[in-house]
Amino acid sequence: MSQPYDAIVLGAGAAGLFCAATAGQCGKRVLLLDHAERVGKKILISGGGRCNFTNIHTAPDRYLSANPHFAKSALGRFSPRDFLVLVEAYGIAWHEKTLGQLFCDGSARQIVDMLLEECAKGHVDVRCGEALGGVEHGDGLYRVTFGAEVFAAPALVIATGGPSIPKMGASGVAYDLARQFGLKVVQPRPALVPLTLPGDEALFRDLSGVATEVEIVCNKARFREAALFTHRGLSGPAILQISSYWQRGDTLHTRFLPDRAPGWLIEAKRERPRAGFRKVLGEGLPDRLAEALCGRLGIEGEMAALTDKALRAAEEKLARWPFVPDGSEGYAKAEVTAGGIDTAGLSSKTMEARKVQGLYAIGEAVDVTGWLGGYNFQWAWASGRAAGEAI
Repeated sequence: MSQPYDAIVLGAGAAGLFCAATAGQCGKRVLLLDHAERVGKKILISGGGRCNFTNIHTAPDRYLSANPHFAKSALGRFSPRDFLVLVEAYGIAWHEKTLGQLFCDGSARQIVDMLLEECAKGHVDVRCGEALGGVEHGDGLYRVTFGAEVFAAPALVIATGGPSIPKMGASGVAYDLARQFGLKVVQPRPALVPLTLPGDEALFRDLSGVATEVEIVCNKARFREAALFTHRGLSGPAILQISSYWQRGDTLHTRFLPDRAPGWLIEAKRERPRAGFRKVLGEGLPDRLAEALCGRLGIEGEMAALTDKALRAAEEKLARWPFVPDGSEGYAKAEVTAGGIDTAGLSSKTMEARKVQGLYAIGEAVDVTGWLGGYNFQWAWASGRAAGEAI
């Protein structure tokens, strides 16, 4: 067994590719390993195949972590604009969607090809398609069994992500490695995931496929985006966002018709007393949803026949409609994993383990989870760059 490498990076996703490219271009001899047959599989399916590669509104308060300050250093030193400079240097056309989300005009394949080219510039040795065996540490070297071979280097980077989307080969190997080397792990859980509703909400399952803009609140978290009713419960951007903050037993309070000012139903009654209540709701909501809400509210008939008290009560219910999910659709449908390797054991500047020299952890493997909309990619780039420069 020879030792031709300065660093071994485990995981050829967004964070691993960027870290390897950075270290390689800093003059380090880098080996990048992944059990999948090709690199960047989750990149390729992201953003509907167009890769939502960053968000221009990136800030530390858009991330969940047991230590909310941990991400500040890396994010502050590598910004969305920094990554955009690289994207534009490769001639990749892009566009901004809502809420600062940046996507490729073409294909996510362009981002993977760019990252591979960056690795090539750093002479990174990329190897895929073999099983990761054991990892051992001694005499200042990490020894990694990959297929039938054993590789060694004084630095090891854990960039294997979390267990979300297992059909893509995702697993919890990052946590096993962390524990092996004495690092703690914050309990992982599915995040950015659809939520399921219990049987007593069966009426809403009849609305599968119906979407509407809402403002949704869970504890102190609040998001305003579209919610989608599914045959199992709730999904859509607003639900995915709030799911990262939801814990079993929490109530979601949903504001339907979030643009309507207080007193809007009473005003509608005065302006159009002959209009039906369902028709008034239907002017701002999909018909099937308006009908279902009317049924749950137990209100029907012309506005003139309804008391102001009843309308105020209906308005209050529509502004804080409670849903109590009984679970989520799990890692199979989760876009990312919340929790992960405890940041208390890592340097926020270098991503290196404080008590294990040469061991680094980056990207989704770490207890830093971004909002929906490119934030997790930006954490991958920023944490990957931090570790790549430090190796």
